Amino acid sequence: MKYENPYQEAMRYIENAEEILKSAGKEGKFFIDEKYVHTACGTAYIGMLKALDFLFDIKQVQKKRGKKSIEYYQSNLSNLDKKLLNHLNSAYNVLHLEGYYHGEKSVKVIEDGFDSAVSIINSLKPYSNNGAK
Repeated sequence: MKYENPYQEAMRYIENAEEILKSAGKEGKFFIDEKYVHTACGTAYIGMLKALDFLFDIKQVQKKRGKKSIEYYQSNLSNLDKKLLNHLNSAYNVLHLEGYYHGEKSVKVIEDGFDSAVSIINSLKPYSNNGAK
């Protein structure tokens, strides 16, 4: 995977997810339409995994053949950066499990998941002209 700016490529997913989430609408502290929450969480989660793939390429982590599991990301990240591992675990639980699979509609919970994903993506800035085009 060779992209001119891995940070911007990964952030593109987050920006798309944020646009999708706007369609969910809000009522108080909760999103209204679960369908859009599912889609937005899945999109943000994929963006975060893309960022980790970019980071692993940069750090020359040995690639795994076939489908990668969350354990693959956790194991490799535990050797690279414990803070990012915490963000991965948080984003996995919130975006993938709660948001995508279980339909969590709490605005605060979903925003926390997005924040964790963005923290991982931000780790690409030093390798991407600090995120500039």
